Amino acid sequence: MKLLFIHSDHLEFETTEAIGDIAETSGVPHEGKMEECVTAFISVERGDSESVAGTVENATDELRDVTAQLGTNRIVLYPYAHLSEDLAAPEVATDVLQRLEAALAEEFDVLRAPFGWYKSFELSCKGHPLSELSRHVSGHREEQESNERQPSDWRLMNPDGSLHDPIASKADLGDDMRAFIESEVEDKVASKGEEPPHLRIMREKGFVDYDDLSDVGNLRYYPRGKLIRDQLMRYVSDLVVDDGGMPVETPIMYDLGARPIREHAEKFGERQYRFESGDRRMMLRFAACFGQFSIMRDMHISVNDLPLRIYEMSTYSFRREQRGEVSGLKRQRAFTMPDMHTATRDADQAREELLRQAKLALQTGVDLGLNYEAAFRMTKAFYEDNERWVKTVVSELDKPVLVELLPERHHYWSAKIDFAAIDGLGRPIENPTVQIDVESAERFDIEYTDGAKTHHPPILHYSPSGGIERVMAALLEKTATMETPRLPTWLSPTQVRFIPVSDEHVQHCDELVDRLGEATIRADVDDRHESVGKRIARAETDWVPYYAVVGDREQSSEEYGVNIRSQDEERTMTLDELRNTVRADIHELPDRNRYLPQHLSNHPRFVGH
Repeated sequence: MKLLFIHSDHLEFETTEAIGDIAETSGVPHEGKMEECVTAFISVERGDSESVAGTVENATDELRDVTAQLGTNRIVLYPYAHLSEDLAAPEVATDVLQRLEAALAEEFDVLRAPFGWYKSFELSCKGHPLSELSRHVSGHREEQESNERQPSDWRLMNPDGSLHDPIASKADLGDDMRAFIESEVEDKVASKGEEPPHLRIMREKGFVDYDDLSDVGNLRYYPRGKLIRDQLMRYVSDLVVDDGGMPVETPIMYDLGARPIREHAEKFGERQYRFESGDRRMMLRFAACFGQFSIMRDMHISVNDLPLRIYEMSTYSFRREQRGEVSGLKRQRAFTMPDMHTATRDADQAREELLRQAKLALQTGVDLGLNYEAAFRMTKAFYEDNERWVKTVVSELDKPVLVELLPERHHYWSAKIDFAAIDGLGRPIENPTVQIDVESAERFDIEYTDGAKTHHPPILHYSPSGGIERVMAALLEKTATMETPRLPTWLSPTQVRFIPVSDEHVQHCDELVDRLGEATIRADVDDRHESVGKRIARAETDWVPYYAVVGDREQSSEEYGVNIRSQDEERTMTLDELRNTVRADIHELPDRNRYLPQHLSNHPRFVGH
């Protein structure tokens, strides 16, 4: 079935002439009008007859998804043969349309135009970016096929190379690895139905929220949250560039008519945004792979260039998550993905790169203050051929690792390592990943030459942090488990706050802020006409890592009683000592100026408190 969705101001139709004996004559109106609706132009295709129920179910899911995006519960079903050249028999088409109407009528206001008639119609399209969408559905459901696959074997490998039953070993492991095993191996869902703590925190702290004028699952960032996100993006980009990654930027849209794009999307992109643009079927990218592969394809790559690392901070990637699947910063429809692809000489160099990049991914956990648990995935045949190397990798990672052994390869990768933080409810948040891709070079015609002949290089997919939003989710989930919640100082929107006892002390506080600013320390002044106690409480609520009350004694002595949040203590410091302490806390991690005015009295309210 092919569908074209038009977000309509109105749709009005009237039948004019029956088409032979296939025309519906009863149970359906011959004229009708609906306003503020989604008009679904529908072509039922020959293949739909193989599973009418499945086709109707999948089409219903698509309409639920689109109406949720567009914020309407009004649907017009309009038979439209011109979307396909491979049409179903009239009786099948009528049956599908009738069943679809019945399925939707339980939760939507539905108007269906009759099948088998010439009709005149008038339609007004709203004209925004999502007002024209297309879908192609069938009775096939990918999940049914995947459920038929043989289950994986699981092992827990220690750094010494010893293998254990992960379930039997749980009692001797830390809380995070136990939770990881329960999720990955036992398929248990911890705290099912509960909202992850970070959803509450991201709103309470004025970091991030949903935008009800946007697609379901898309987020808006307020200044404090945007600073955190920008800092994370800069951190990852600096890390990758320092490691030899070469930054590029690639398009956000791709032509589904292009063979490698179509094949890749059909195999791995079943749930991506697709739409019509003129006479071309387009797709919003769900990773930076396409663009980087296109660059590699057009390069003249010598064996001396390898390993060749191409990197992009993909600020807008998309997944068409279903309604109910989106979950704050953990799972969105539009996300930010640091993505590097490394072309390698051969399997040996690919394995070397995977180990090096996996160790770098663990370093991001150290810098972020997050504990990552690792799952090393491969086929049984790959493990048997590379057992010594697998043990070397786990030894280098220096922590117990879950090893998943698949009966056979169903993916483009031959081996991959996924790292996950565990949220406040005991559920994994997948973050960094590194994978050896053994298919895409040939599919995208990527080659290198060694002077004698050309070769298709194994390519590594690598994200050293995972999606930026998921990193933020993991950070906020960690705060939910802390006795004194806090972010790392280098990510804190305000790093130092001064609280003047009275208006006479504001100027001195401003001078202190300026002097710290010379060291790129984000400092501000709470000059509001509130009690000192309330302003101290605000500093605590804002998770400010260092704050000090400034009165006559502090101003004259130039020594300040600084509350240090990470140590839950107050220490007397000069400004130079405070500056050196904060800079040592930041270390060599990224710094940038604050995103809000210096005086809290000038801070607008982006969210209600």
